[in-house]
Amino acid sequence: MQVNIETNQKKKKSLNQAFASRFAKSMFLAVCGLAILSFIGTRMFTHIDLNLYGYMVGTIVFLGGFFYRFIAWAERPPTKLIIKKGIKLLFRKSTPKTSVEHLATYRFIWNRGIYRWTQHVLIGWGCVLAILVTFPLVFGWMYFTMEDNGYYNIIMLGMQVMTVKADGLIANLSYNALNISAVMVITGVSMALYRRLKNMQARAEQKFLYDFLPLYMLLLVSITGLALTFMNIFLHGAGQPAMSLIHQWSVIITLIYLPFGKLAHIPFRPMSVLARNYREHYSKQSMKNCKVCGDEFVSIEQSKDVVDVIGENDIEFKTKEGFHLAELCLPCRRKYRIAQFSGFATHEVKVKEANQNAKG
Repeated sequence: MQVNIETNQKKKKSLNQAFASRFAKSMFLAVCGLAILSFIGTRMFTHIDLNLYGYMVGTIVFLGGFFYRFIAWAERPPTKLIIKKGIKLLFRKSTPKTSVEHLATYRFIWNRGIYRWTQHVLIGWGCVLAILVTFPLVFGWMYFTMEDNGYYNIIMLGMQVMTVKADGLIANLSYNALNISAVMVITGVSMALYRRLKNMQARAEQKFLYDFLPLYMLLLVSITGLALTFMNIFLHGAGQPAMSLIHQWSVIITLIYLPFGKLAHIPFRPMSVLARNYREHYSKQSMKNCKVCGDEFVSIEQSKDVVDVIGENDIEFKTKEGFHLAELCLPCRRKYRIAQFSGFATHEVKVKEANQNAKG
């Protein structure tokens, strides 16, 4: 048994030594995976649409940016700890429910209001629908062939999975899937922009490059995509070549920007399931009481992990009273920090804030 473990460790070590970094290994494996899937899906590259070549290059650059950002983020001590413990808890009974709430229904946003929930659902599912249609087409995992009898064959990974009428419901939904996603994104982005411009608190907190620019980029991609359909149907293709280039470049630039801006939380979102499992599992075991007010606020395990991670980074948060700052609940921690400037021990005042136990 010991010999097998040592052999596996040597193989893993030799594999890692073949690459300059974890980023290089991840990127190499991802590109190889895409190439293999495209080879199978296009039947040895016999069904490649060169009009989509630019999207393919943009996607590969996006993958490079995503792996770079994700690896840098995952190497941070707090992230590494949550990922490690979250993966161990991945097969909890609550994982399917948590996954649906965080990745499908956006239940965690519902408490912030139906308006914000609606805008997130429209933007989130509009983007997901566009990805599910675009990427398989770009890499040749899915394509259509036309029969002489007016039927379309839908080919997935080289296999014919469905035959539908060219003017039927399924075919029309397939043709207009990207148009439907564009309308969803435009509606959601418009709602988000309206809120950011009208809500005074949101306006004070927003920055153009970080908060507004991503929305404008999504808007540009969606509008130019709809413009292509409009030109094809109502203008008989007039101006379509120029608009096609504008749309393609807007998609490529958005893909390249995506891992490095606010939109990065879209591909990072599945990690929230690990964090939720981590919090729920350890909170059911034992809870930590605040050293000042006595309220339970996090699990003992999470409090211990926070102290350990802070110590790992050589940051000292030990107070003169003898407790660690991480052993205080958020309101008491906030009061304690105020006390350092005012000279008055505000954290010892037994008055709770109005929203001390607020959820959402």
